[in-house]
Amino acid sequence: MSSADDGRSLGQLVASATAEMSALVHDEIALAKAEIRQDVKRGIVGGGAATVAGVLLLFSLPVLSFAAAYGIHNLGLGLAWSFLIVGGAYILVALILLLLAMRKFKRIKPPEKSIASAKETAAVLSRAKPHPRPSAGRGKADPRLEGDAGRPAVERAPHSAGV
Repeated sequence: MSSADDGRSLGQLVASATAEMSALVHDEIALAKAEIRQDVKRGIVGGGAATVAGVLLLFSLPVLSFAAAYGIHNLGLGLAWSFLIVGGAYILVALILLLLAMRKFKRIKPPEKSIASAKETAAVLSRAKPHPRPSAGRGKADPRLEGDAGRPAVERAPHSAGV
């Protein structure tokens, strides 16, 4: 034995390495939890700020609409026409946003790579044959089920009652 291992046996060294690896994994998990906790707190604060901003923006729309309508009215147009112009402008903006949304929705495609991968995996699994297992106690496969190359000669059917 060298002086580097402090006279410990191989078993003690393996046990020590296992304990240190376990501690390292636990520390990494604790670090990940702390980072995630901090990110969740930031997300909650950001979400709350965005919600408050959205509510304030929503409350400002009627005020700005009235201001625009009365501003147009001060240019000499009737009050009813002023409100119709502001309403029409909102309808125009809504239609433009609707067209943009429809264009984006038409670009949505199914996840082709994931579907292809899932089909490939299903095909591989459907072709896979289970490994013959030795019967309990004897250490070899049941000779009644073995064919030429150790493959089952008979496929097992599901058990049915009364047959």
